[in-house]
Amino acid sequence: MAIGLLVVATALGFGELAAGLLRATSPVVTVGDALVDNSPPFLMEWAISLFGTADKAVLITGVLVILVLVGAVLGVVALRRPLVGYAGLLVFAAAGLAAVVLRRADDLGAASAVVVGAAAAAVALALLLRKARALTGPENGTGEEGAPGTAQGTGPVGAEGEDEPPADAEGATAAVPAPGPDRGPGRRGFVLTSAGVLAAAGSAGALGRWLPSLTGGAGSRAELALPAPASALPPLPAGADLGIPGLARFTTPNQDFYRIDTALTIPRLDSTRWTLRVHGMVDRPFEIDMDELLSRRLVEADITLTCVSNQVGGDLVSNTRWLGFPLADLLREAGVRSGADQILSTSSDGWTCGTPTEVVMDGRDALLAVGMGGEPLPHVNGYPARMVVPGLYGFVSATKWVTDIKLTRFADEQAYWAQRGWGVRAPVKTMSRVDVPAPLGRVDSGEVVLAGVAWAQHRGIDAVEVRVDDGDWWEAELAAVPGIDTWVQWVAETTVDPGNHSVQVRATDSTGFTQPAERVDPIPDGATGWHRIQFTAA
Repeated sequence: MAIGLLVVATALGFGELAAGLLRATSPVVTVGDALVDNSPPFLMEWAISLFGTADKAVLITGVLVILVLVGAVLGVVALRRPLVGYAGLLVFAAAGLAAVVLRRADDLGAASAVVVGAAAAAVALALLLRKARALTGPENGTGEEGAPGTAQGTGPVGAEGEDEPPADAEGATAAVPAPGPDRGPGRRGFVLTSAGVLAAAGSAGALGRWLPSLTGGAGSRAELALPAPASALPPLPAGADLGIPGLARFTTPNQDFYRIDTALTIPRLDSTRWTLRVHGMVDRPFEIDMDELLSRRLVEADITLTCVSNQVGGDLVSNTRWLGFPLADLLREAGVRSGADQILSTSSDGWTCGTPTEVVMDGRDALLAVGMGGEPLPHVNGYPARMVVPGLYGFVSATKWVTDIKLTRFADEQAYWAQRGWGVRAPVKTMSRVDVPAPLGRVDSGEVVLAGVAWAQHRGIDAVEVRVDDGDWWEAELAAVPGIDTWVQWVAETTVDPGNHSVQVRATDSTGFTQPAERVDPIPDGATGWHRIQFTAA
């Protein structure tokens, strides 16, 4: 078993090292990506609903557990049948190469990482089997009183039932390994070899994990200097943030901005090597690099983003001030042809997103963003460039690490989630949430502050109503907002007696539409329902 575990560790460690050196995807992530890309939709939806934002960690852990278990079994078998062990490594390598082909990204470096990991594992297996044979071989057997290499007290089979040692071809008595305890040199050799293999595997893996972080220089996020916007937005209106403890801040700090994507590892792109290709049903296809993008007239926009996976009352929604170049201007430069109703954007890891062309061209602040919260985009949020389109759920609008924009038709090509039966247009639904009191929280009886947020991007919120213990609805007070593309904070006060209570909230947008009470699951195009929380007054 130890041999199998060490061989698996070697494959993983040296595969990780090769991936780090080649700036490619590690074998484990390659397999995980292939599983995600080729799993049936119902399985993916089940995993998202069950594990939420931990689904990626669960998947990677599952892949590692399977590798360890199978490797342990192969290690045991290889002691008696070495060819089976090497055949198992070939099967693992073939599976890894198949995953490279099946995953959505075109990554030849990932194939090289699989081959390097398998080759290193084969070397480790050969070394460990050699030392294991030396540990159990006849040269390490020594009888306690008889001659070296023979078992004590053996003789011909007679009336007493004594054992007769086997004879060789010449009829001489052959030496039989004794199970004596004196196997020190062989045991030490195996232990030292095992320690060396483990140290090499661990060092290779650690180095491979560390290498991608070496993004210093002109292309690193730390070195990217964002220009000032051509026309800066005014400061947020006074009172946009009510400052109530427990209430989500109006501007979400970058480190707290929600993250939902299909990337098992965060791409760490070099901005000096980044380019965006604009092509498809356009008159003038072109490419743009980061220097050219930053030299253009960049603008700011306050926009709230929401994930379609957000449950009623969920926290997969955040707000910030973005800096970027208008997507509509980019498309006009390319010259969009008639009939191109879809903007098919692709991230550096191969994920695709379909955005309605008319939405980007209708005058809203749709951006090719390079900054958020006054800083370059964090890696987790799409550095060096991403799409931001207010009013649509992220899966049809917010491509991170974007490298390709193709004008096409919805009838001709389907994006990643559309292929799995999700919506293709998916406007954000009118929604509200209770933040204060906290769910199942305790407050003092008497005067109680109720507060939360509501959103209906690109329509705006006109009213928020609350009620306690299923009583009458009354209107909450709305905070100021800079525009219709952000969420809004709301606050209300009431008096409660000691005991258990509930608070429910609903919002009405600027079109006069009030969010419905009926609970609908997020998939395929967003949840609905009134958010309710329970609290206790003492």
